[in-house]
Amino acid sequence: MKELLLKRKAKFIQYLVATFMFIIEHYAQMVMFALILGAIEKADASYYKNIVVLTVIFVIYVPLNFLISRMLRIRYMRDTILDVRKQAFDKIINMPFKQYSQKSKEVYISNLVNDINTFENKFFISLLNFLINIGMFLISFIILIVLDYKLAAGMFVFSILLFFLARFFSGKTISLEQEVSTSNETFTTDMANTFSGLEILKLNNIEDKFLVKSLGSISRLEKKKFAANVFTEMQRNVIHVFAFAVSVIVMVYLGTKMQGGLSLGMVGFIFQLCSSMSSYLIEAFPMWNQMKASVTIYNKIAKPEEYEVKIGRGNQPFKFEKQIEVSNLNFSFGSKQIIKDASFVIEKGRKYLIKGVSGAGKTTLMNLLAMVYDDFDGSIKVDGVDYREIEEKSFYDKVAFIYQDVFLFEDTIKNNITLYRDIPEEQITYAAKVSGLDALLEERKEGLNERLAENGKNLSGGQRQRISIARAIAKNAEILFVDEGTSNLNEELGKEIEKVFLELDNTVIAISHRYYEGVTENYDYVIELKNGEVNCYPACDYFNEVITC
Repeated sequence: MKELLLKRKAKFIQYLVATFMFIIEHYAQMVMFALILGAIEKADASYYKNIVVLTVIFVIYVPLNFLISRMLRIRYMRDTILDVRKQAFDKIINMPFKQYSQKSKEVYISNLVNDINTFENKFFISLLNFLINIGMFLISFIILIVLDYKLAAGMFVFSILLFFLARFFSGKTISLEQEVSTSNETFTTDMANTFSGLEILKLNNIEDKFLVKSLGSISRLEKKKFAANVFTEMQRNVIHVFAFAVSVIVMVYLGTKMQGGLSLGMVGFIFQLCSSMSSYLIEAFPMWNQMKASVTIYNKIAKPEEYEVKIGRGNQPFKFEKQIEVSNLNFSFGSKQIIKDASFVIEKGRKYLIKGVSGAGKTTLMNLLAMVYDDFDGSIKVDGVDYREIEEKSFYDKVAFIYQDVFLFEDTIKNNITLYRDIPEEQITYAAKVSGLDALLEERKEGLNERLAENGKNLSGGQRQRISIARAIAKNAEILFVDEGTSNLNEELGKEIEKVFLELDNTVIAISHRYYEGVTENYDYVIELKNGEVNCYPACDYFNEVITC
């Protein structure tokens, strides 16, 4: 947090100056009050007129002071919040895939929206008020030492007691803010699931049931917010009651001083100092607790973490010239072993089809080859370099993935192929041609610059899948991972897409339940999973014995 606040030192100093302007205004107000009391006590018309002129000047000064202070603070606050948003986004984007996949995307959306809004709304308000109140407390305390050191000593003892009282409330404040953050994540996930499945809900006429569920989620979130707000207000009120008792004691003490000859104006000024000191602490300590809670939220969403994921955290570049060698590979989910002592080789440029019954572990094996999982026994090496020594970014720069559900951005066909990378135009055109997008581009007026609807809703399933293939070709990926890439397509279209996979120069590792006669046999090898055991067969031998698995 210190690094965040001091990133722009000049702007932070400007922010402190703007804060100090509030303090000057406050003491000017106290002086004006004391002068007015003095004018009443003097009963001098000429002196009173001078005080009225000063009061008018002060009334004009107050809004100008606020405006100038606001302008000095706002840019620093805006830039700092922008830094928080960037840090939070960078943290998610650079997170290892395995770590990222442990939570739903809605949780990350909640972090980027709800938690940052909470930080923005509470941290700077709390910081500003804390600095103002602590600053004014210290100045008032110094002035009080000069005017009455005994009273100053009493107020110091009072401040120590308030400090320990605030510490008593600190842990609960942080805990409640964390609960609000978690409830926001749950609420965002529930709402996303409801809207994603709204069509199914309406078709089955069960939207009312989900409305009740959604209202329950909203209610739980609002209860958490209410509890946090009530607790913050409660601690402020408890401190306020304590401070009121001290103010009464101060008033009695000053009454005895007046009998000793202290003027009404000075009594009024000293009483304002003491009561203001109480008010400063009443405001400052709950704000301090709120700041600590906000810092906890910041650390959660933006502070870099040490990840447990081992694979992909190395520093060796991914170079695939000859083969990927899998040796004595074992992998389990909990107590269930999925892969048992598997050993096989993936040769560069060859096409591999992973087969097995549903639940046999086909996707698990592909994920192991794609550096998704790290908690396996045995070894996976590419040209002699262990997967655990390879840098994740280097690996993913040279591989591509095609899934049965293709995600497309609401942008041009070109940007959906390049994924916003700088790729030569001829390479994009080549990728579109090889993947069979010629017909689509010819029928669209803007060609590659044609904009797609949300998630490509204005395209057929085959067209969407061909864009996904074009991505891999344009990227010049060395390995293409295909997980049920044709399962959502009809027989004829699926067969055409499968042909495209097999005609590529890239290494292809695919999973498919389908068998396309005259096409599927063209894979080089079939990797079969059965009861955890993995065997690799030449495709021609495998399909001479079985047609489907």
